[in-house]
Amino acid sequence: MSHRLLIPFAALALSACATLPATTTAPPRIGQLDSATAGAQGIVSAADPRASQAGAEMLRAGGTATDAAIATMLALTVVEPQSSGIGGGGFLVRGDPNGAVTTYDGRENAPAAANPEWFFKDGKPMSIREAIPGGRSVGVPGSIRMAALAHRQHGKLPWKRLFGPAIRLARDGFAVTPRLHEVLAEYPVTGAYDAEGRDLFYNQDGTAAATGRIIRNPALADFLTELSEKGPGAFYTGQNPTAATVRINQAPTNPAPTTPSDFAAYQAKERQPLCGAYRGYRICGMGPPSSGATTVYATLKQLERFDLGALGKDSPVAWHLIAESERLAYADRGRYLGDGDFVAVPAAGLMDPAYLASRSALIDPARTLGVISPGTPPGAQALSWADPATQPENGTSHFVAVDKAGSAVSYTSTIESIFGSGLVVNGYYLNNELTDFNLAPSDANGRPTANRVEAGKRPRSSMAPTLVYGPDGALRLAIGAAGGATIPAQVLKAIIGVIDWKLSAQDAIALPVIFAPEGDTVFVEKGSALEAMIPALVALGHKSVIAREPSFKANAIERVGNRWIGAADPRSEGAAVAE
Repeated sequence: MSHRLLIPFAALALSACATLPATTTAPPRIGQLDSATAGAQGIVSAADPRASQAGAEMLRAGGTATDAAIATMLALTVVEPQSSGIGGGGFLVRGDPNGAVTTYDGRENAPAAANPEWFFKDGKPMSIREAIPGGRSVGVPGSIRMAALAHRQHGKLPWKRLFGPAIRLARDGFAVTPRLHEVLAEYPVTGAYDAEGRDLFYNQDGTAAATGRIIRNPALADFLTELSEKGPGAFYTGQNPTAATVRINQAPTNPAPTTPSDFAAYQAKERQPLCGAYRGYRICGMGPPSSGATTVYATLKQLERFDLGALGKDSPVAWHLIAESERLAYADRGRYLGDGDFVAVPAAGLMDPAYLASRSALIDPARTLGVISPGTPPGAQALSWADPATQPENGTSHFVAVDKAGSAVSYTSTIESIFGSGLVVNGYYLNNELTDFNLAPSDANGRPTANRVEAGKRPRSSMAPTLVYGPDGALRLAIGAAGGATIPAQVLKAIIGVIDWKLSAQDAIALPVIFAPEGDTVFVEKGSALEAMIPALVALGHKSVIAREPSFKANAIERVGNRWIGAADPRSEGAAVAE
């Protein structure tokens, strides 16, 4: 996440990309998204076409959507090192053809030595910029443990087979894309923090690798090979945690007392999915420590009494209603969401239809609300306020896969900031996920916050991998996004686009984003139709409407009739690839 306070839209680049071989000198070019026929083929959509191709290769080999999603995650570790992969964590939501949903939590956790003052310096909380680089921000990575758990339950191909495309990309080389070049140039503080990262991605004069340059990462190829042959335990015991903790303990900035035992103790978890009804559709997502499902669903359900379809996507009133509903949902997110293993999160209460109807009653289509306060959902306890919007991230990636049997996976993977902590081990970047905790453990009144640092705890997340089932009970849409606190806003407006405005998933993803945390400021996407609506939004009472550059990266697969159709954010380099 790019920690620019209350600036959720940092510049992302470029358009949807087509597939290219790993060893070509040219970066991905702009192209058309592929689609696949339901029941005959599967499809994968990811933020890089080479990762989509890796997943599609698993489908062609007879693999499941879970196999394809894992192969995609591994390939993204190589070709999108700034955003996701084995050095971080994520959430995976899987749905079978009969609508049964399973969710997996691979969120990173804090080491045993962590405490509420983990990010203190000279008796005061560090700033975000101080806290990111180096060892103290690194959480124990969960990606491999979660992948292994999901694979044991829903995989078909051998574990080793899933690593093939990523190993080839790392060993044979991959071309630097315009986006990777851009972030290398913009974020040398983390991209070039470590000598290993500098040697991989920067020239001797310190400039970033040019677009089209071939990057080979033999250290990562070797380690992926080790993981493929020895199994997931090789990430959590042996040379990898030893090397990682030495790097964390001896980091030039913010060294931290993480140990190999912290790695060995990590467990991925199967969590209870959170599902609710919206206009006859069933919306399912990831519960705590993610705030994704509750925030997406609350915003949608609070809007259900309004005829968004009649208003249409070009109506300032429609976007005003979305912003107002977001403000209410984000206020509850900030008050109540955290790691449910440590704090009592009223997840069911936050999705309770009666409670959300009471929140919806506060929304006026003719004018904005004044001060927004959290509500009191059933089961709520008095937890302290935590700012939901100060940590917009760019170090995240979302991808989706559907197999020929009709099973679907929606998977968000992250290392938090661009290039995470900047520390590189065995060719991959370690996350800075612990900065998703509140750096100050108490509020202004001295009350402990729900999202404070604690040993073994997982920080609150905005990731929102989502499955949408139609009134007929069949999967209609698998979707998710990257972009920090804006992730729920991206996902919910795309769902509105598909359900209320009858758009294709591709057009719904391409809709502009309005992001309205609980304060007075509303952010709209610069250069979009929403920017032209600023006067109308101000006339409805919004005190501050600010246009920001976009930082969006959504991917989806939808069912239309008897076909699966892939979608990727036109602001990104993503693409869908059919089996």
